[in-house]
Order: sequence, then C-alpha cells, then structure tokens
Amino acid sequence: MTNPFGNSKPSLMDKLRKMFGQPAPATPVRVVPPDNIIEPARMVIARVLLVIYNPVMDPATGVKLCQSMGWQSPDGLANGYIQDILETSGGMARFQIVQRVELNEFPPKVDGYRYTPQAFLDVMTGVQPPHQPEGADYQAILTGLNVLPRIAMRDIDEVWLFAFPQAGFYESVMGGAGAFWCNAQPLTWSAGITRRFIVMGFSYERGVGEMLESFGHRAESLVSKAFNCQDFVAWAYNPDRVPDAVGPNLNLFQKFLSFDQIAPGKAAVGSIHFAPNSERDYDWNNPRLVPSNCYDWYNFPNFNNEVRQVGSTEWGSGEIRAHHKWWLKHLPKVAGRTGGVANNWWQYMLDPNLVIV
Repeated sequence: MTNPFGNSKPSLMDKLRKMFGQPAPATPVRVVPPDNIIEPARMVIARVLLVIYNPVMDPATGVKLCQSMGWQSPDGLANGYIQDILETSGGMARFQIVQRVELNEFPPKVDGYRYTPQAFLDVMTGVQPPHQPEGADYQAILTGLNVLPRIAMRDIDEVWLFAFPQAGFYESVMGGAGAFWCNAQPLTWSAGITRRFIVMGFSYERGVGEMLESFGHRAESLVSKAFNCQDFVAWAYNPDRVPDAVGPNLNLFQKFLSFDQIAPGKAAVGSIHFAPNSERDYDWNNPRLVPSNCYDWYNFPNFNNEVRQVGSTEWGSGEIRAHHKWWLKHLPKVAGRTGGVANNWWQYMLDPNLVIV
C-alpha cells in the first residue's frame, strides 16, 4: 500500500504480525543489472491500436463531430506526434499504428451515461453543465475493443483513444499486472494479464503540442519509477512544496528535472511544465536568464560541467510544441547503464515492462 506520494505504508497484516510477534514476509529484492558502458541502447517499437470517437452529429448529412466543430484531423495529429517522438528520441522510440478503429458513438461514462449529439452540443455551448461523473468507463471501453487479450498475445502494446472535450479520458493511464502511477492511478481491474500497457487519451480539439505534454507526463512517471523517485515528481509539482528546495543528494533524474525555483542557481532541463527559469506552471515564455546545465545533458553520462545562461528563446518563446520537443530532446538515449538504470531512458518511456519494480 502507498500514500499519494508513493511511499510505503504498513498494511493491516503487517500490523497484526507485529502485534503477535510474527515476522513479516521477506521483501522482494529489486534486482538490477550491473552498471556498464557497453550495454546497447535499446530501440523500442510500440504497436498501437488507434481508436477514434467521432460520432455522426447530423444523420441527414452524415457530418461527424470533428468536421462539424472544425477541429483537427485525428490522423494528422497522430502522424505529427509519431514524427515528433521519432525525431526527439533520435530514432530510439518508434510508434507503429497497427489498427485504426473509428467509432460512431460517444464513449460511456463510469455510470453508463453516454452523450447524445444534442446533449454534447448543449454542453459545448453552455446550455447545460458537463455530465457528472465525468470519467470514462475504461473497463467497458477496453473490454469492448478486446484490448487485454490482444496485449497478452503481443498483438498490440498500447492504445490511443482520440476524442473531444468532456470525453473523460486520462492523458495516460497504465494497466496490467504490476501497473503503477502513470499520471493517473492504475487500472487495477486489468491485473489479470502479465504485461503492462498504457492507454493514452488525446483530444482532436487540441494540437500535437498537447499530445507531447501528455507524453511528457508519461515520461516523468515511467522514468521516475525506474529511478524510484515518483514522490520527487509529486513534490516538484506541488506549489506548496515542503521543503521549498532540493536537497544535496539527487539521483540523475531528479537532477534532470531541476529548475531554478526548486534548485536556485543549479537548474538543469526542468519538467514538462517547468522550464529551467519558470516561476509557475506553463511559464514557458519567461525571458529571465538563469544558469542551467541543460546543454551538458547532451553529453550524458560524461558531463563537462557546462553551464550557460538560458531563457525562453532556447525553447520556443512560449510555443508549447517547441518547448516540449526541446525538453524531450534532452532525455538520454545512449548506451550503458548508470545507477542500475539504462542510459537510454526512452526504452522505459515506450515500454513500461522494462521498468524494474
């Protein structure tokens, strides 16, 4: 059992064993491969089931939601996202859409409710509030798409759900045995299959930049799990963080995530929300110059103590897609292993089964 920040809490059985003097069962040993400089960087190909919710809004004309609202092409968004991930990973991370399914329906909510075309338009125009509860019924959706057997058979590795505002999808969520936090609580009902998998939730009302932000949070969740520091990510995003600055003993990912607000004078690349000089969430257009070793991360793991004064012009002066590509390009993707973690962090970001837990 864990608290919201990922730290272990004693279970009821642990308390009873302590009360009656019985020893607790041995804790499984987290076995990691030895550090080295020769382990090849692993290229990962993730096979994707692409699901697009695009209901017909006018049966007389056959016009679908995406077209009727003037929103973006889901296929165009998916292709742009795939190319950006390919580019920023240096070819180490490759998404491959193996099946495309377009559904003429609104996804079910956890209470079974589905919007009708008119009800959805009423929400979008403010005539009525969004349905509550807002969340989508992942179990019904993934069962209907036969996802778990296909994951188990390695027919697919993950699912992308494209929809619209108020669809109720998480940016990312993980399922399978041993699933852990991936910007949302895991789908515990799916633990019957041994492979972990990720379901991404995208909106065709938004752009590729927002898709990269969803991927960035996925990256933070997976790499921090590989480094056993998911609590650090939660702390860094907390505006009322205590303590208000980092301590002296940081692992490599904690150093990577450091920005000036939490590491004064010692910023690195920052997080997907906080650039090196950011003073608040999404503050990507801040011209303030701060010292940062972000350029030195291109030398990983052989740092040269290269520090430069950097500001928003480095990462696109506030343009979301530019900042996120800049951030992703700094993530290590080289051979070897350091501190028990592969020097190619992208392999964890694409395949959660490679994370040792």
